Amino acid sequence: MAQNLDSIMSKVTWTPMAAEKQGEREGVFLCLLAALLLPAASACPPPCLCYSDGLVDCGGRGLSSLPPLHLLPPGSRSLLLANNKLALLGASAFVNISSLEELDLSNNYLDNLPGGLFRDMSNLTRLTLHNNSLTVMDRELFQGLGGLQRLDLSLNGLSSVPLGLLDELQSLSWLSLAGNRLHGLERAAFEPLANLQHLELGHNPWECDCNLRDFKHWMEWLLYRGGKVDAVECTLPKDLRGRDIRGVPVEMFNYCLQLEDENGGGGDGSRSGQGGVPPCSRNALSPSGATLSSDNSNAGDDSITSNTGGGEASSDCVRARYRPVSVRRAIGTVVIAGVVCGIVCIMMVAAAAYGCIYASLMAKYQRELKKRQPLMGDGEADGEDREEKQISSVA
Repeated sequence: MAQNLDSIMSKVTWTPMAAEKQGEREGVFLCLLAALLLPAASACPPPCLCYSDGLVDCGGRGLSSLPPLHLLPPGSRSLLLANNKLALLGASAFVNISSLEELDLSNNYLDNLPGGLFRDMSNLTRLTLHNNSLTVMDRELFQGLGGLQRLDLSLNGLSSVPLGLLDELQSLSWLSLAGNRLHGLERAAFEPLANLQHLELGHNPWECDCNLRDFKHWMEWLLYRGGKVDAVECTLPKDLRGRDIRGVPVEMFNYCLQLEDENGGGGDGSRSGQGGVPPCSRNALSPSGATLSSDNSNAGDDSITSNTGGGEASSDCVRARYRPVSVRRAIGTVVIAGVVCGIVCIMMVAAAAYGCIYASLMAKYQRELKKRQPLMGDGEADGEDREEKQISSVA
């Protein structure tokens, strides 16, 4: 009996101790699990909102500086920073954020963006800089954005698009430059955009003079290959004010060729405002020493030529531009000229035939008159004789 009692007491005293130890182990496990899950659940830069689909919404928070982007959840795809008070961004503001596919910086006060700002955002496909205070852009601003497909630069204060700014945007299909202060554009700045399909240029004070002639040719080539361009209304000169430059006949720009001839053929440098600057060497445009050479008879097609001379190219060199002629306009001009010439030739033949017929009829009429004149003279003489005879008989 004593042994049975001891065994029962040992079981009674052991069971609570075992339960207490088991509870401690479960508590430690839950604490560790919470410690592991809590940082992952709270990894979102304040005061932003992070969603499970990769969207990080920091818009409309009154931010004057960027939130701590190192707290972005892994795999974030979209970062919205619109409708804030951002004015300055450092060169390393977006370092090590390669997962982002969309960045929205619209409706801020950005006025100067450093070169290479988006260099580490290699997966970015959509960049929105709408409605800021950008007046100039560094030519290396979009470096590293080879996969960018949509770029919105509308409603800024841009007065020019520097050469080289868009060179790396080979995949760009949609671009908006509407609502800026653009007077003219350099054709060479847009030639690298081989996949561009939609271009917005409205609401700019365009000056439809020689500075815009080459860009007009490029727009016609873009339209010819199926692209879309909105209205480019002229503000100057006065006789073209309100007209879309796409509807202005190319013959109105013939005087530009005369001006170039008078200036010694140096139209490109003078138009771009870089007169006297040497052209780019071949190895300035390609690491392998190759550059693009133009072919006037083939619009938009470039051929690669190898570099025969070494040396480092000047950073201020001017890229050469080719001038392809609009195929549609050329064909239309030839057809119209042929029709006009044919009509003129037919009219000339008809006039010549009419003249020959009229001359032959007049000659025949003159001959008939000459034949009738002697007969008319004989009749008059006989009448006079008869009158004399009658007078003599009466006498």
